[in-house]
Amino acid sequence: MNDDNALLRRERGLLVLLGLICLALVGGALYFQFAQHEDPCPLCILIRYFFLLMAVFAFLGARLTSWRGVRVLEALAVISALGGIVTAARLAWVQAFPSFSCGFDTLQPIVDALPPAHWLPSVFKVQGLCETTYPPIVGLSMPIWALVAFVVAFVLLAASLWRNRRRQVSWPGIRR
Repeated sequence: MNDDNALLRRERGLLVLLGLICLALVGGALYFQFAQHEDPCPLCILIRYFFLLMAVFAFLGARLTSWRGVRVLEALAVISALGGIVTAARLAWVQAFPSFSCGFDTLQPIVDALPPAHWLPSVFKVQGLCETTYPPIVGLSMPIWALVAFVVAFVLLAASLWRNRRRQVSWPGIRR
């Protein structure tokens, strides 16, 4: 049981690290928006939402003291990472083949209608086009870096869920 508690503490610590990394990635996007004047497109804003969702689920999971709760929130973070993978891959596709659009006319009003766009319009309101490419960062475009981050998070979270699938779930009155 003591070993199980140590593993749970380690897992919770890793969730805090994941949450901090996701917040740092959103901070990096904000740096490029405000300091480098790279306007976010609808898909860029959705990528921010997926990073923030992963951070929220990671921080909530880190607060829980049971394997069951941690696994549920890790599963939600995996789903968020999967959504981020799809969104980042779509943005990378649009930038690789600029004749295709991200659906600015369709997507922009939906993204701008979400509550955070009203709370923090400078951060969550669409200001750019998906077809606009900016200078690469260490040889890769921003959508590719986001895709890499989502894939790494997805793989690590899925591996953690798989590895810890048999951890003891404490049910009152039931012995295993």
